[in-house]
Amino acid sequence: MAQSTAVLNKNQNIDPLFEHAEEREKVERSLLKKLDGRMYLLGVIYILNYIDRQNIAVARLRGFEEDLGLQGSQYATCLGIVYVGYLLTQVPSNMCLEYVGRPSMYLSSCMVLWGFVSMLTGAARSFYDVLIARFCLGFVEAAFFPGALLLISKWYKRDEIGQRTAYLANGLLIANATGSILASGILEVMDNAYGIAAWRWLFFIEGALTISVAMCAMYILPDFPKTSSGWLSAAEQAVAIRRAQEEYTVGDSPVHPFKGLWLAISDKKVWSLAIILGLHAFSSSFHIYFPTLMQTIGYDPIFTLLICVPPWLTAIVAVNIVTRHSDRSSERYWHITASMGIALVGYVVAISTMNPVVRYISFFFMTQIHAGYVCFMAWASTSVSDPPSKRASALALINTGGVLANIFVPYAWPLSWGPDYSKSFGICIFANVLTVTACWVFRKHLITLNNIAKPTVLAGRQRKEDQYQL
Repeated sequence: MAQSTAVLNKNQNIDPLFEHAEEREKVERSLLKKLDGRMYLLGVIYILNYIDRQNIAVARLRGFEEDLGLQGSQYATCLGIVYVGYLLTQVPSNMCLEYVGRPSMYLSSCMVLWGFVSMLTGAARSFYDVLIARFCLGFVEAAFFPGALLLISKWYKRDEIGQRTAYLANGLLIANATGSILASGILEVMDNAYGIAAWRWLFFIEGALTISVAMCAMYILPDFPKTSSGWLSAAEQAVAIRRAQEEYTVGDSPVHPFKGLWLAISDKKVWSLAIILGLHAFSSSFHIYFPTLMQTIGYDPIFTLLICVPPWLTAIVAVNIVTRHSDRSSERYWHITASMGIALVGYVVAISTMNPVVRYISFFFMTQIHAGYVCFMAWASTSVSDPPSKRASALALINTGGVLANIFVPYAWPLSWGPDYSKSFGICIFANVLTVTACWVFRKHLITLNNIAKPTVLAGRQRKEDQYQL
């Protein structure tokens, strides 16, 4: 068998592992089919990740603050403290994941822990109990999202990442929809069951569900191409390794995780992307308070949760359409800008009126911002070069920009600014404009880098993929 570092012959377009190009294509199709079947579980995990992090917003509708005696900004602090745990854990977690090379066990173990912490939140008796539980929740939840992005980047090519990132991000959107349905059912059925408040049951049941799925994930999630075994044929694994080497070729010498961290820290693109993601977090901050905003229309808590569903279902459709087109056209900036522009219309409409029908329609516009978010994360994943240890740290650092912003985001939505929340939406508008502007500056920088970069030629084959996507 030829060396795994071999690449496609330019003239014959034949992989040395196979006699005919059609043979590799057949194996590659089989590989992607198997891989996608397992990667879909990342979306399910993201649903539970988001639900366990945001069920506090649903609990607020059924006496959470009153039972714990929360006052002033204490609720906002409970929301924000979870991201302090994220801030401390994400970078070292991704470095550890790159070193261990076993996402199936690593990510699933973290999932068990955050499910357990979520259940403990339901037993809280005071503000400080919730504060400690929420901090610990963020500490263990932080491993998942940057780890999932790293896992995707290990298996897929640049023109495949956008759609796969969309499958992952759909978990967040589905969580906003199905999470409301699940929560409304729990709150209705378990209200004061066995003398326990409904909001406590919410944490108990959803935490237990997370632990159950984590047990299955240990056997379903793939590891990295070189460490996966049992579900791929020898030919499929060889092609998986080859695809990664063709896409991100840096030689065979591994780079120590701390060296990779330094390379990520010294890359200006990483910090630019982190700043953009932080601005985007403020622009899309409405989703953290979505049930509260929906309640301003004037319905009871259960019906409020149910009408939260349609705007997020619409967003799921938009995300899949936009990201698929973005992948096919290898373009990111204008797709991001279009989504941000539609959300901007929603913010302006929400500020302009308290009419229930018009305000409800504005939420459909707002949720479209998540299509831009998915395109941005795909852009970030393909804008950071090798080695793999650098990419692992870079993705975590970029996501840290959004996490840092999320610590302060809850304070932009105080109850005293309700029910119209015009000041809060004003902050979203300002952040929206800054995000689009920052993306434009970043795009101009990539154009400059593309113009000065020399084409990379590997074994006689020029790789136009080395050009940054715009």
